[in-house]
Amino acid sequence: MDINDLIKIYEAKKKEYGLHAYRHVSNVLKEAKEQHKKDFTGNDHEQSWRAFKGKNLEKVIEYIIADEVRALGLQVINGNSLERTNGANLSKELSLVKRNLIIDYGEYGSHLPDVDLIIYNPKTSNVVSVLSSKVTLRERIAQTGYWKIKLASDEATKHIKVYFITPDEDGTLTIKMPAKKGRAIVEADTDGSYVLSETNIEESDKVKMFDKFIDDLKKLLK
Repeated sequence: MDINDLIKIYEAKKKEYGLHAYRHVSNVLKEAKEQHKKDFTGNDHEQSWRAFKGKNLEKVIEYIIADEVRALGLQVINGNSLERTNGANLSKELSLVKRNLIIDYGEYGSHLPDVDLIIYNPKTSNVVSVLSSKVTLRERIAQTGYWKIKLASDEATKHIKVYFITPDEDGTLTIKMPAKKGRAIVEADTDGSYVLSETNIEESDKVKMFDKFIDDLKKLLK
């Protein structure tokens, strides 16, 4: 079981549900878990599955958005791979992307924010937005809010939009008011969250279904 198997399952959902396939990402993961268990040979399948799911959800999201992002003249890159790659081994384009996203901690050095995907303009290497993704908000949302605050505090990075993309499997984003803690953080401390779920949510300017993502990305380019 690897990312290619996940993509095959997602493509089957696309044939069945068309433009609404994004709503079924949780089902993609459920089906993948069954196959992952059949292939697993160790002692703790749940731990292995959690690691696999966490690592590959962002890759599924990248697969879903990549073509439309490129159609806008932008590129998307995995944040972890950019951080791990030494500058000497990066192209000039990606080296500039890295520099354009860096956060200055003064005497404690400069560091990249922990984000899963980076969307940037390949002509200028300017970063347009960064995306974090987890199956639920409690795993990452406060950290995402922190990175938004840090990026917004510097003139060089304050334009970068910080988004959270999630299947929201625990329903944190479903109801606008009274807001659960995770939704409050999204509304107050990030640029927004996009939901990959069969459940309809009470949308706002900051919390929307995932099908609104590309349209909102287009607005950033105007």
